[in-house]
Amino acid sequence: MLFEDNDFDINMAFFIPDVDFSRTVNILSPMEGFLRGNMFQDEYEPYKNLTYFKLNPKDEKEKLLYQVMALSFAINDLNLYLDLHPDNKEVLDLFKKFVREEKELSSEYVKKYGPLEVTEIMGNKFNWIDSPWPWENRGGSMYV
Repeated sequence: MLFEDNDFDINMAFFIPDVDFSRTVNILSPMEGFLRGNMFQDEYEPYKNLTYFKLNPKDEKEKLLYQVMALSFAINDLNLYLDLHPDNKEVLDLFKKFVREEKELSSEYVKKYGPLEVTEIMGNKFNWIDSPWPWENRGGSMYV
């Protein structure tokens, strides 16, 4: 048997350290959170003396794509927080706002530049294959 009697304290499996979540959550902008890899101001710690770099989009298409990516990241990160703190109305309201903004910008991007996902079919043609493939470096930054 993996665990003999008294070898494993079941309460230790559910141990959560004492953390004060009563304070207001200090959330970054979607782009800042995207660049840092974390939406929470108090959670970011740079590795050694290194820091992230700012994105410099080469054109309007890339700028819009970065905005969609940043909002998608923010939605996912806030989702993780809300899984643990479902009653935090402040974060839930911000989550809803980011979802609305992401839908609007994604829709704008798809109308202007084509699909972001394979399920976004425009017109009578399967235009997913018209986008550059990851190995087709057409200059500028690579974001795939």
